[in-house]
Amino acid sequence: MESMSNLAGLSNSIFASLGLATATNPLGIDQSAGQRECFVLIDGFGSDALKKYGDEFPIFAEMQSRDPLTSHFPSTTATNLSSFGTGVLPGVHGMLGYTVRVPRSGEPGRLLNSLKWDDRVDPIVWQSTPTLFERAVADGIHVGHVAAKRYEGSGFTQAALRGASYMGANHLPDMIAEAVRALSKPRSFAYVYINNLDAAGHDAGVGSEKWLEALKVVSDLLVGLRNALPAGSRIWMTSDHGMVNSENNIVLGVENNLMENITLVGGEPRARHMYVREGALSDAAALWRETLGNQATVHTKTEAIAAGLFGSTVSMDSEDRMGDLIVIPHDDLILIDPERAKQESGMVGHHGGLTSIETQVPLLITSK
Repeated sequence: MESMSNLAGLSNSIFASLGLATATNPLGIDQSAGQRECFVLIDGFGSDALKKYGDEFPIFAEMQSRDPLTSHFPSTTATNLSSFGTGVLPGVHGMLGYTVRVPRSGEPGRLLNSLKWDDRVDPIVWQSTPTLFERAVADGIHVGHVAAKRYEGSGFTQAALRGASYMGANHLPDMIAEAVRALSKPRSFAYVYINNLDAAGHDAGVGSEKWLEALKVVSDLLVGLRNALPAGSRIWMTSDHGMVNSENNIVLGVENNLMENITLVGGEPRARHMYVREGALSDAAALWRETLGNQATVHTKTEAIAAGLFGSTVSMDSEDRMGDLIVIPHDDLILIDPERAKQESGMVGHHGGLTSIETQVPLLITSK
């Protein structure tokens, strides 16, 4: 049986604990005695980072630690939050990475940035699996989504997290107040999302002063929720991925021939979807493997599907969107898109790959 020790399994299990009959409970979570569940998603907070830096903030030791979860591939926000929202794996929901090609969008085609979206793409058609939020609301569960105001109505929110009452909040006291409001009625669920740690990691690296300041905000959020939420609330804290600090890069097509026969560069530096000129797949795969050697794993689309990289079930839509080559760098290597070289090489922290630092995320819980 396919492992569900991931965000898809956790979201299913929490909604099952609230009595949602169509949700499974692969993690065996106890029934929600207080009927109030608060799910806090700290973007970019891996188990490795918690182990190294969590002791500086008492709240992490005060929460009960459960077995960590594993981010599936790619270990990136768009994919794993979609798995959380839908309760299914990427091959089914089709959110396969940071950027993927829109099928039948011409030659060489255009990329859809899952987090910034594209008005030409209907998010509900692109990701058509009913979300757990939608199913829960239809079953009488009150569902609130607490996050920055800028995400309300975004294409990604509509695709992956639709169905909840959006409760926009840009500052910590407002986020806490909105979470309290979301859990004001029995049989309720609050999803609380914050991305300051991920942003600090990209900009300055995990463990930097800027990153530790962001972790202090995370600690303050958890303490504030624990103090303010109604009695009977259960608070879960986890993440969508960890992050590696990279000092090793290859710019595609610079001092190498890796852009030969490539029409589009998708994904991100730790998880590339490479789109290949028709008829040139064998040559491209051989070139990438010879050039990168043991620095990366190179899958053809067929190999990636057979390996279950995106889950055991892959829809026709997912197959259409997937890169012809899926390239996963090892260690701390990043593969830089020459058209985005300044932006991508300017980031310190990266994620998307399959190292344990990127894929293992903590799961903490506390009750009121």
